[in-house]
Amino acid sequence: MQGFNRTTVVTQFILVGFSSLEELQLLLFVIFLLLYLTILMANATIMTIICFSRTLHTPMYGFLFILSFSESCYTFVIIPQLLVHLLSATKTISFIACATQLFFFLGFACTNCFLIAVMGYDRYVAICHPLRYTLIMNKRLGLGLVSLSTVTGFFIALVATNLICGMHFCGPNRVNHYFCDMAPVIKLACTDTHVKELALFSLSILVIMVPFLLILISYGFIVNTILKIPSAEGKRKAFATCASHLTVVFVHYGCASIIYLRPKSKSASDKDQLVAVTYTVVTPLLNPLVYSLRNQEVKTALKRVLGMPVATKRPNKKLQS
Repeated sequence: MQGFNRTTVVTQFILVGFSSLEELQLLLFVIFLLLYLTILMANATIMTIICFSRTLHTPMYGFLFILSFSESCYTFVIIPQLLVHLLSATKTISFIACATQLFFFLGFACTNCFLIAVMGYDRYVAICHPLRYTLIMNKRLGLGLVSLSTVTGFFIALVATNLICGMHFCGPNRVNHYFCDMAPVIKLACTDTHVKELALFSLSILVIMVPFLLILISYGFIVNTILKIPSAEGKRKAFATCASHLTVVFVHYGCASIIYLRPKSKSASDKDQLVAVTYTVVTPLLNPLVYSLRNQEVKTALKRVLGMPVATKRPNKKLQS
């Protein structure tokens, strides 16, 4: 990457991680391993169901498929290395490996933020313009939105990584985190980082607040449309459709805001690791669980894929007579 500083003295970092919990390293390894396997299996299940069920070949589930794949890659960037370090006495990572991890972590994280916003727009079109849904959310637009989210996400990650790697690291190399994240790495820089931190803060606003505000605007129109539905059952179904997406939205953007919408890297603390566990482990696990457990279409498709009997609505006897 062009941003690497040739005068950098530090060639490797030490990921402090959960070193203070030395007696719990094995227990933490088992917990994170089980969570990681659950994340992989849950997301793989979602992708398999969507792939093999024709009833789920719609834009909404296409976006969910991409999100599940991105979440799996996102956790792959972080958790395997964490598991190795929990069982290892040496918790070092080379400068280049740290930069690589940072780039892919930010790339998938930014992509996920944009994808969740795209899913919010999809819900807006489906509820506010149901008769024009298939016309508006066609295959071309869906692929365009996914491509734009991915390209924009990784471009922002490249810019952020170059800004950080261009800093001068000359002394302390203990990263107070279990992976190479922005704030803990910036904190080790030997030069004035004020301008670059301001640039990174601006990027954080672009990635977190802009999609979040667009989602809120979309749901403002959605709620207004739902309230106009005459039947209580219709309102209930419409709100239930949006509930799963809103759950993911508030958890995802809420945790990201706590960590990244702070102008000073000096504000990084040990508590950040607990919040980081939420958005690096809990959220990727939450997505498939929320979208599957709260979605009748996914549950029905899963039963069909597994060959289980699916309950069908019986015809009304009055109509038969």
